[in-house]
Parts: sequence; C-alpha cells; structure tokens
Amino acid sequence: MSEDTLRSVEIERISVGRYVVRNARGGEMSMGTGEDATFTPVELLLAALGGCTAVDVDLVTSRRAEPTRFAVTVSGDKIRDPEAGNRMQNLTVTFAVTFPSGADGDRAREALPRSLRQSHDRLCTVSRTVELGTPVTMVDAGDPGPAEPR
Repeated sequence: MSEDTLRSVEIERISVGRYVVRNARGGEMSMGTGEDATFTPVELLLAALGGCTAVDVDLVTSRRAEPTRFAVTVSGDKIRDPEAGNRMQNLTVTFAVTFPSGADGDRAREALPRSLRQSHDRLCTVSRTVELGTPVTMVDAGDPGPAEPR
C-alpha cells in the first residue's frame, strides 16, 4: 500500500465497552457497545454506507441547486446466525432530498437518480466494498510484556 491509498483509524480503549476512535487528521469520536449514547460499530457501518453516498450525491446535485432538504436514512437487520456468524442483511439507504422550484432545482432533481446510480455502481468506496466483499485480516501485534531491567 502507498501513502495515497492507505486509510486507517486508531481505536483506544477508555473503559469496558467504551472507546475513542481517532483519524490521522486529529478527528475523534466515541464508540461503544450501545449502553449509552455513543455509536456502536454497526451504527458506524450504517453511517459510513449512507455518508459515502451522501457525499457523492451532494457534490453532484448541489452544483445545480442548494437542497431545501437533504436527509439520508440507513437501515438493515442484524442477524445472529450460529452457523454463518453475525452480520447485517437488507441494507437500505433511503434519500429524502428536495430542491427549490425553478430551472436550477429542476436540473438538480434530474441529476439525483443518476448520481445515486453512479455512487452505488462505482463511486462509493464503502458500499462497493460491502457489496463486493473483501477479506478482513486480524493481526495480533503481541504483548511485549514488561520491559526487561537493564
């Protein structure tokens, strides 16, 4: 991997079931098990699915007209399957976008279906990765143990 392609986040344990996620640009967010208001990993997956397409669609349509409403709902069913393992099914990204009347709004409305298709078919890295599937490697970096006295 090169600097141009590598993406990463760091997750630090705060306490049992509570974590802070940091990106390379200094952004932070809380993550947890759902016992409080923090986002769970599954909710973050849903947010990533919707957010990725939202960015694509927004960049295309807002060049034509500023939306009067731009809301995205992402849902799915969490399946607990003892044989195949836990996973999400029935993932759906629903856009509720409206534009002002007039020629600019008409152009934005016309661009919306095309931008949704383009995002789904080739642009959104998150949904493309989920749909195509990609191997995930788990690595134990090991516990070096206590430092040896010198």
